[in-house]
Amino acid sequence: MDIIFLRELKIDTLIGVYEWEKRVPQTLQIDMEIGLPSSRACQTDDIADALNYADIVRRIQSELASRHFNLLEALVEHIAQILLKDFNAPWVKISVAKLHAIRGSKMVGICIERSQIK
Repeated sequence: MDIIFLRELKIDTLIGVYEWEKRVPQTLQIDMEIGLPSSRACQTDDIADALNYADIVRRIQSELASRHFNLLEALVEHIAQILLKDFNAPWVKISVAKLHAIRGSKMVGICIERSQIK
């Protein structure tokens, strides 16, 4: 399986269960590995056959700008389902971290793997 990856994507969004977290955006760091639906782009060298990572980033930014999640678990699952369903990725591995959320820790977060059910 061919995989594209995006590392250290930073997005500000509303995330959390506390009242202040529902008002004050926090920076998330997102790392993604995305299985490609096909390897045609390797042979054709045509963007039409590729999974456009700019489109993926725009979609995730749009989703996170338009809604609030209480938990990172729900947010990362939402991203995974977008990639699996809307971008037809057969497999994804996604890590999402809140930066500096815990004193003494650079980041805290969650990592999930999902695949299409066939």
